[in-house]
Amino acid sequence: MPSDKYLRYGLPIEPADPDAEFLTVQETAFVLNCSVDTVRRRIKELGIKPKAGRRKMLSRRNRLDINGTEDRPRGRRVRAEAA
Repeated sequence: MPSDKYLRYGLPIEPADPDAEFLTVQETAFVLNCSVDTVRRRIKELGIKPKAGRRKMLSRRNRLDINGTEDRPRGRRVRAEAA
């Protein structure tokens, strides 16, 4: 059975300072209002190299890049009505 720490790893966490220079992947997910998996996927898609260290830390510039990739529609699609 997975540990509690393992389960929390995939959940967004509210940062102490949302405008800090560097945030973890979990804190970035909270700030961008998306899942941790979405942040990780966008890091991979954009080829972002997080700050070196034990935990992945993303800079403000990285967060702006990730947030700017909102090219996929979210939510339910609305069908155009035939005129």
